[in-house]
Amino acid sequence: MPILRSIFAYGPLLFGIGFLAPLIAQVLAALGVLAPLGMSPMVFGLAVGTALGLVAQLRGRWV
Repeated sequence: MPILRSIFAYGPLLFGIGFLAPLIAQVLAALGVLAPLGMSPMVFGLAVGTALGLVAQLRGRWV
């Protein structure tokens, strides 16, 4: 039970990395948009997804 609580404590960050990052990469690939600075779509998705998840983690809410 303590392990599960520690995992859920980082829920927003894990959601940003595990769901938002691949979603952003797939949307970029589907639209044919190039990621900035020559990054691959997945690296860009990981950067944005991690940043959004970290902001939600620190603020305690998504909006």
